[in-house]
Amino acid sequence: MTNLSKSISIPSAQKVHVAYAVQALNTQAEAIKHLAARINGDFEQLVEMILACKGRVAICGMGKSGLVGRKTVATLASTGTPSFFLHPGEAFHGDLGMITPSDLIILISYSGETEEVVKLIPSLKAFGNTIVAIAGDGESTLVKNADLWIDVSVEREICPNNLAPTTSTLVTMAIGDALAVALINARDFKPMDFARYHPGGSLGRRLLTRARDVMRKDPPAVQLATAFHDCLLSMTYGRMGLAIVMDEGRLVGIVTDGDIRRTLLAHGDATSLKVPDFMTRDPHTIPADMRIAEAEAYMREHKIRALVVTEPGSKDVIGVVEIFD
Repeated sequence: MTNLSKSISIPSAQKVHVAYAVQALNTQAEAIKHLAARINGDFEQLVEMILACKGRVAICGMGKSGLVGRKTVATLASTGTPSFFLHPGEAFHGDLGMITPSDLIILISYSGETEEVVKLIPSLKAFGNTIVAIAGDGESTLVKNADLWIDVSVEREICPNNLAPTTSTLVTMAIGDALAVALINARDFKPMDFARYHPGGSLGRRLLTRARDVMRKDPPAVQLATAFHDCLLSMTYGRMGLAIVMDEGRLVGIVTDGDIRRTLLAHGDATSLKVPDFMTRDPHTIPADMRIAEAEAYMREHKIRALVVTEPGSKDVIGVVEIFD
C-alpha cells in the first residue's frame, strides 16, 4: 500500500486535503478487497458455530477494537443474533458473571496482545467457553489460545505514521458486517423480523402499522342519486379529496378529485349529472388489518392514491387510507 507520508502528485486544480482523502479512501478500499480474498473456511465455521450456539454471542475488545465490537454487537442483535458487549476491564472486575458456559466469546485485538483482553483467556477457558479471535497476528497470544482465528491483518494503517488504528479497524468492522449478513441469510431474516427489533424506526412503523391505525374514519359518503353539485360540496366539507358512493349500505363506487376534473373537462355543464355519471365503480378495498407497507405497495402498483378500508371478513366500510398517510 502507498505510504501517505510520501509526497504525492497533486493536480493543480485539486486541493491537497482532497488528494489525501481520495488516496486514503482508495487505499482503504484495497484493504477490504484483500480481506475478501482471504475469507475462508474459518469464517464458514464461525457462522456455523453461532448458528449452533445455545447461548449468546459476547464480543469483547479494548479501545478502538471495543468500539468496533459494540457496533458489531448492535448489528448482530438487531438482525436476530442475541449478542452483548463485554468490556474487558469491567469483565476482570466482576462482569465475567455475565458469561454463561453456552455463550460464544469473540475477542477482538488487532495485535492479539492487548493486556486487558488476553488476561481474560484463563477465566474463559475455565468456564468452558468457545473463544474466537479476531486479530491480525497469527502468532499472538490471543490467536494461540483461541479455538478459531479470523484473520484481519492489513499491510499498514492508513495513518501516515502507521500508528492510529484506521485500516485495521475498518477491516474488522467489515468482518463484523459480513458476519451479520451471512447470519441474516442463514436465518432467512425477513423485513418483518427486522421491524420487530426496530419498532421505533420508520421501517418498523411501516411494517408493523396496520391500515386501521392510520385510516381516516367516517369518510364523506354520497348516494347514487346525489347530484354533481352536492357531491362536490360533500367532498369539500370532508376535506379528503374524495367521497365514497354507497347504495343501501353497500359500497358501489368512489369519486375522487381526478373524477371531478375529468368530468368538468368532458362536460361544459356538469350540474345536471348524477354520481353514477362520473364515479369510479367497484373501487379497490383492503381489510383493516392489512399492513400499511403492503397497502402503499398496492396503491403504487395500481396507480391510485386512496383505498377504502373494510372490516376484515365483511364489506362494511370503516375508513379510507391515502398514500401520503
